[in-house]
Amino acid sequence: MDDASRRWLLAALGPATDTADLDTRYARLHSLRAVALEVLRERRAALLAQPLKVSLSGVVSVDTSGNVAALERQIDELEDPATPVPGEQTPGQENTGPSGVLYLRERPRR
Repeated sequence: MDDASRRWLLAALGPATDTADLDTRYARLHSLRAVALEVLRERRAALLAQPLKVSLSGVVSVDTSGNVAALERQIDELEDPATPVPGEQTPGQENTGPSGVLYLRERPRR
């Protein structure tokens, strides 16, 4: 994975994300979008495995449902094929390479 791809993943997933883990996932999945989605889905699953709200009257109250909603929005955005990801061609984007060869011939004169 090149440096620009790693920077994009860190921007999408947060700077505390383990880059060695990202490199391993990228080697297995071969797609930045797939790596980001896998990490985000794991984070969402970890949050859902815990109680979303914990409250001790007058002592402490913790609510992580907003974090789950934010992860779901981020996952939905990345699942949209129109969302630009480095190294991927977005729908409607034209291929800039040659698609064929055109030979020009001079017509014979009469």
